[in-house]
Amino acid sequence: MRTSSNPAFRNLPTGGAAYGQYGPAVGFNQPRGGVPGHGAPQAPAGSADRPMTVDDVVIKTGMSLGVALITGIITAIWAQGQMIAGSSGPVFGAMIGGMLVGLGLALFIAFKQKASGPLTLAYSAVEGVFLGAITGVFELIPGASGIGLQAIAGTAGVFAVMLVVYKTGAVKVTPKLTKWIIGAMGGALILMLANLVLYMFGVNMGLRDGGTLAIIFSLVVIGIAAFSFLLDFDMADRMIREGMPSKWGWFAAFGLMTTLVWLYLEILRLLSYLQGE
Repeated sequence: MRTSSNPAFRNLPTGGAAYGQYGPAVGFNQPRGGVPGHGAPQAPAGSADRPMTVDDVVIKTGMSLGVALITGIITAIWAQGQMIAGSSGPVFGAMIGGMLVGLGLALFIAFKQKASGPLTLAYSAVEGVFLGAITGVFELIPGASGIGLQAIAGTAGVFAVMLVVYKTGAVKVTPKLTKWIIGAMGGALILMLANLVLYMFGVNMGLRDGGTLAIIFSLVVIGIAAFSFLLDFDMADRMIREGMPSKWGWFAAFGLMTTLVWLYLEILRLLSYLQGE
């Protein structure tokens, strides 16, 4: 089985025999590390939910994106007004609160394997607040007006390109590619954490200071996030082929949202570097 770089798509339950017309489930319920009895729980055999389709993933992802965009735009406008008025406290409060609540929801949905519309939409709304607050602040950087729209366009462009790459088979999702992407993600995370810890002690690694190294690092991270989409598309395809119940379209939407949020943040950061931040 190929695992996704996105933790939301790992160890998913299978549609099982309830959807026998889709063939036997072979992948989502494999034991972890080859140890019997440690696979993911199976979907209820008597579930009346119809099998998941591509439309389920598209519609539910679109709804999640719509909610994030609405809350994000509202929050960005509010944040700019607050900052101009000299009231930065509420803005940073919304930013930190959105980040923490979003992280909590993400961990709960991912590790509890919750295929829930309300939870996915709540996560999207909270992430919209988080991203909107950050974007509102960045918009006030001299020369950076419109940076939010540029970041949205860049994110949409990367997503579309990677979807075409996946659909045309230009890049095959193989076990080797999967391991490479997961390893790259782990390495980038370690570097970011090391940079944060050392920064707290007055040591600058140069990964987030806007210099040449920071620009190169952001480009690398954007590339990793882009390739992560290939694994997420592949895993969503597997969910459909396995005959997962349609409600799991919400789980696929959540998984794609986590990658979109990560990509948007990194593109926003890169744009701020290029515009002199």
